[in-house]
Amino acid sequence: MGAPPRGQTHDDGMVMKPINAIRMGGTDILPLVEGGKGVSISTGISAGHWAAAGGAGTVSIVNADSYDRDGNVVPQIYHGKTRRERHEELIDYAIRGGIAQARIAHEIAGGRGRIHANILWEMGGAERVINGVLEGAPGMIQGLTCGAGMPYRLSEIAARFGIHYYPIVSSARAFNALWRRSYHKTGELLGAVVYEDPWRAGGHNGLSNTENPLAPEDPFPRVLALRKQMRAFGLDDTPIIMAGGVWWLEEWQDWIDNPELGPIVFQFGTRPLLTRESPIPDAWKQRLLTLKKGDVFLNRFSPTGFYSSAVNNSFLRELRGRSERQIPFSPEALGEHTAALAIGARGRQVYVTPADAQRARLWIEEGHTEAMRTPDNTLVFVAPERAREILADQGACMGCLSECRFSNWSQKPPAYSNGHKADPRSYCIQKTLQAAAHAHGPDQAEVIDHNLMFGGTNAWRFATDPFYANGFVPTVAQLLERIMTGR
Repeated sequence: MGAPPRGQTHDDGMVMKPINAIRMGGTDILPLVEGGKGVSISTGISAGHWAAAGGAGTVSIVNADSYDRDGNVVPQIYHGKTRRERHEELIDYAIRGGIAQARIAHEIAGGRGRIHANILWEMGGAERVINGVLEGAPGMIQGLTCGAGMPYRLSEIAARFGIHYYPIVSSARAFNALWRRSYHKTGELLGAVVYEDPWRAGGHNGLSNTENPLAPEDPFPRVLALRKQMRAFGLDDTPIIMAGGVWWLEEWQDWIDNPELGPIVFQFGTRPLLTRESPIPDAWKQRLLTLKKGDVFLNRFSPTGFYSSAVNNSFLRELRGRSERQIPFSPEALGEHTAALAIGARGRQVYVTPADAQRARLWIEEGHTEAMRTPDNTLVFVAPERAREILADQGACMGCLSECRFSNWSQKPPAYSNGHKADPRSYCIQKTLQAAAHAHGPDQAEVIDHNLMFGGTNAWRFATDPFYANGFVPTVAQLLERIMTGR
């Protein structure tokens, strides 16, 4: 890696500690990791350039793009008549896309840095996809990163292919469970442990039922607890990757070379969205430059059931409105549910409280005439065109998750159902992420506004960081060079 960089002195007189190479995954690299973002966002181009600059680039193998002979993106169109048939098509698309992105990243990196692959453990067919990509791209991926669930089998897969693995956790307790159940068998391949802050990271977060989503905790004590747990297992020198809320490294100087924390690496998930190599539409990039503090909304609408952070655009506002137009009901008069309410084309009667009956009639007058039942014995009121869209999306489910509360899909036989009613308060995550990622036409700004835009809670800093003044969009190399200054 050459001579270690000297400390940087900024205009305000602050001296930044030098950011030196670190041993991770069997090699010396910069302690800078590109955070993986699913469905055609973390591509081989971005990951390859990140690795070429000396860090660890990350390709997402969550339904990544593949290409035809002319280099055009292959549209992921489903022809199967059943969810199971479409699920098989989805797995085939995912494997082909993952292989394509790994090859691109490998070629661009040219042997520099490291290429990691990121996958959502709760993705439909996750293990089949991981194995298929690693078999089809031998030697091109050096590490597996995985979260959104408890990926016990991640270490076994890594051992099979002789690569390192990087589990994503949000607490020492979660890592303790993973280590004791599985990881202790292949501890030598544990490249690092990713601590993903459940309040600050973009995309899906690991908030537990005991944690208050509205009361963010200081990450330092939580990471220190993780380090103490790792030391109990003899993992003193295994790095911890801090993910979520990292913007300027000068704000994390207390973490660098801190003997209490041990080796620390920093992951950047949101900042790589705004580079020239980033594949997101220009309208998305321009939206990032105008965000204000509070514009990223922590919510629980995802069909995974996890909390997630995304830009509070028209898409999320519609989901919020949908859930706010919600009342409990009973099929017969019971307790406070004494007011009859006719719903559906046949005017079937259900019973609600008198106050809720008044609210429902107001919503109906506003045009939200369709009452849709939820698994929690509530009704949500939506406009007829929205109801048709929800039902169509549920019917077109392609099994992109291991379990989906929106469509009630489950990849577990024999029923291939989660055993609950489909939930109209959620959405088809595959449909909306694909739409956002590939919105490159003249209407892309409108498409972006009406689809899911994942983002970390610090995304508003694009608008205030002088590095992005006058709409400047850096290359990946320029971004890493800037990060190395502490900013």
